[in-house]
Amino acid sequence: MNPRVRQRVDEDGSDMNRKVRQRVDEDGKDKSRKVRQRVDEDGSDMSRRVRQRVDEDGKDKVGAPSYLLTGDEDAAPKVQESSKDWSSLTYDLMLHVFTLLDNRDRASLASTCTTLRSLGASPYLWSSLDLRAHRFDDSAAASLADRCADLEKVRFDGLDSAAALVNLKARKLREITGESCENLTDATLSMIIARHEALESLELGRGFGERITSQAIKIIAICCPKLKKLRISRMIDVSAEAILSLAEHCPLLSDVGFLDCLNINEEALGKVVSLRYLTVTRTLNMNWRAAAESWGKLPNLTGLDVSRTGVDHGTVSRLLTSSKSLKVVCALNCPVLEHDADFNPGRFEGKLLIAKFNNTLNGIASLFFEDNSSKMMPEDDTRRWLEGNLSRMLLSLTESNLLGLNGFWQKDGAKLFLRLMQSSQEEVQERATRGLASFIHLSDDSDSIYRERADSVVRDGGIPILFKLAESWKESFQSEAAKAIANLSLNADAAKAVSEEGGVSVLLGLAKSKNRLVAQEAAGAIWNLSLGDAYKVTILSPYGGVNVLMDLLFRWSYEYGELMERAAGALANLAGDDKCSMDIAKAGGVNALVTLARNCEYEGAREHAVRGLANLAAHDDSNNNNAAIGEVPRALETIIQLTRSRHGGVKQEAAGALWNLAYDENNRELIAELGGVEASVALANSCMNNTSRDLQKSAAGALWSLSNSEDHSIVIGREGGIPPLVALARSQYEDVHEVAAGALWNLSFNHVNALRIVEEEGVLALGRMCTSSPSKMARFLAALTLAYIFDRRMDERVRASPKHLANIRRSGLKYIESYINTFMDPQTLATAASSYTSSMLAKVLKRVRIPEVDILRCSDKEIERFVTMLRNPSPVLKKIAAFALLQFTVPETSHAEHHASLMHDTGYPKLLRIAAATSMPHEAKIFAKIVLRNLEHHQPECSKGKRVSTSK
Repeated sequence: MNPRVRQRVDEDGSDMNRKVRQRVDEDGKDKSRKVRQRVDEDGSDMSRRVRQRVDEDGKDKVGAPSYLLTGDEDAAPKVQESSKDWSSLTYDLMLHVFTLLDNRDRASLASTCTTLRSLGASPYLWSSLDLRAHRFDDSAAASLADRCADLEKVRFDGLDSAAALVNLKARKLREITGESCENLTDATLSMIIARHEALESLELGRGFGERITSQAIKIIAICCPKLKKLRISRMIDVSAEAILSLAEHCPLLSDVGFLDCLNINEEALGKVVSLRYLTVTRTLNMNWRAAAESWGKLPNLTGLDVSRTGVDHGTVSRLLTSSKSLKVVCALNCPVLEHDADFNPGRFEGKLLIAKFNNTLNGIASLFFEDNSSKMMPEDDTRRWLEGNLSRMLLSLTESNLLGLNGFWQKDGAKLFLRLMQSSQEEVQERATRGLASFIHLSDDSDSIYRERADSVVRDGGIPILFKLAESWKESFQSEAAKAIANLSLNADAAKAVSEEGGVSVLLGLAKSKNRLVAQEAAGAIWNLSLGDAYKVTILSPYGGVNVLMDLLFRWSYEYGELMERAAGALANLAGDDKCSMDIAKAGGVNALVTLARNCEYEGAREHAVRGLANLAAHDDSNNNNAAIGEVPRALETIIQLTRSRHGGVKQEAAGALWNLAYDENNRELIAELGGVEASVALANSCMNNTSRDLQKSAAGALWSLSNSEDHSIVIGREGGIPPLVALARSQYEDVHEVAAGALWNLSFNHVNALRIVEEEGVLALGRMCTSSPSKMARFLAALTLAYIFDRRMDERVRASPKHLANIRRSGLKYIESYINTFMDPQTLATAASSYTSSMLAKVLKRVRIPEVDILRCSDKEIERFVTMLRNPSPVLKKIAAFALLQFTVPETSHAEHHASLMHDTGYPKLLRIAAATSMPHEAKIFAKIVLRNLEHHQPECSKGKRVSTSK
């Protein structure tokens, strides 16, 4: 891969190939750039195992569907062509077609004519309504009211007001399921309940209950005599009076759940004789002795969930022993129970205890399958209740990421989630799929644990199950499945399985969805798949992935920052491939990314838009994208402005873009005219300390490219660019000090800059680098910089040299000599000096060659300076000059022909022969002989007049 192509940036600065793992981010903020995806706004960027984020505040939610909404024809199921006119189809058949569409597509189809509008308003189609992906407010309710006369079920996430639910005018409503209703009070809940006396099920989950008191429970009991199921979370106190009211007024009540509550009256629950299923998960203050005594007398109690509570083995034992009806006790993550070594759950014959220490899968299988068979048992209420509770609990455990559960997850996690994803209950499938996405990579997992979990999902047949859900017409399934696929796709084997089973086409189809959440999660999955070079071409062809991603940028508002980030991230990854980068440019990608970087306020989207531009510009040797970006109006101006961003990732990518773009001479001049040199110097000064490693590297890289022009080099020195580069040359990170050395090498060509480097104690930093850096390239560049500083040009032009300049010069030359000596041991030197045969010279070349130098391209003035250095009185400078020319002319390297052409056209081979024949040090003679041998190799090409010159 081109070293200037950047995929993703880890928070720890360890790599630029971002692993984006999807993360559940409740606050909507951008996290690691650790997939992903992260993963993060501190300037060090994401670890970027980007994990999927879930909008909880409803800020970006789209309006509710109505007959005025425009549908997405591409997302609708394809109907087989027929010679019959659709108007000849029966009413029942057309109605069935409507049942296969989601609400948005039903509205789109119904808007085409009066007949279809009548069909679309059929009560049969409006028995249930899922509003979680939409803003549920008064206006949304009013637009839906005409169709909700026979509505029986409604689900929502966030309720702006009680009036919204009342305005649906759904007097036949039997089931209400809602989450994120923090503002709901006794008064508003009472208003809702009073209008829906036919209610049979009321579930108010996460983000609900702190402002609800027992008074509301009593009103529910009085107003809803048909109530069968009640689940409420996060109440502070559930009084005996409230529970007894339920027992008195709701004779059909069989399923009660008080989740995450502070206090519950245990004895009163024992008076609700109709109870079959009781859930008290995460309830803090429980009298377990009283609970065992009263609940054990419930005549119909079949299932009990006490997960994540302080229940002990005594209570569990008494309940399983005393209750004849009790079949299942779920006690996942109960520390007191789990730490009792004497507890033996196997002694309760015919009863199932689901706990972390127990054989959970085998126990569940006894409820799901017939004995010694894979044949499913008929579904009953107990199984449905257990599936619902397990899916909730497992999802909660993954999202809270509690310690001590890794063994449980490794043993049973994947199988449990995949089994629940095949439930007949849609809510269970959805929660299990969301839980699987979180399970695949929890926040404190190591890479090895992530790989094990991803492999287990693939091994247990998870990919086909996810695809089946992704191809469902239910948008909630689509988004959750895409989220899980995104997390899996960071694993090489899983990504291969996703690609081989047609996952790319499925994800690109989901990315076309009119539902923002679906499109966003699909874009995230494509982003992660695009990390693998093997799948980039697959994304492009034959599925037209670039056009799909570009369409996301054009079709959706920039207000949806996470969607923009994921689409831009995928395009940026694709732009790292030469062929893909050309396709993106042809599709208008440069303009799209520039516009996104300018106008989107979401920093993550800006960051990846600029990264995309940087990657497009990284292929200047094979296409003209680099030059083309400079011609786009305000493109360079935008990038320069973003170097001043407060967001570290944005600044890093902007500097990286300048680094690549400044390789083009025209771009370099335009950047300078727009103040890019001064901006880059300011950025370098701002990131000397306490900033990310990659930001430091990019800042130094921008100065390295800009300093290819001597005029700009002078400006960099004058504006204060040398002190930060010297500081970065002391960095412990080899990639940082390597790039800093490259910039200092360019700057030291000018004698004023050379003196500034000396004054900033740069000689010591460079000396340490060229003798001890792990990077061969860094040592080479440091040695060349010291050679430029001390080849007497600075002495000739500086009238009043510092008194200690002579001592510094001796130190600098010693550093260079120590560096050269690392390549030539005495035995090799003696052998080579006695015999200049081709085989011996080839052996020396193989020993001293530095492959990384292949990326360096010198100007004619630089080549001239090294040739002139061969006549310098200093033996050390003769050695380093010959050594440098050797590296620049090695046959078959990228710029060797260019360098050989410069030397041939100026008659330098003759000077080299003279120098090699004079009293030069043995090392210099050997290196000069190898240079002449290299030039002979390039003689045919040079005779054709192939000469490319750059100005210094």
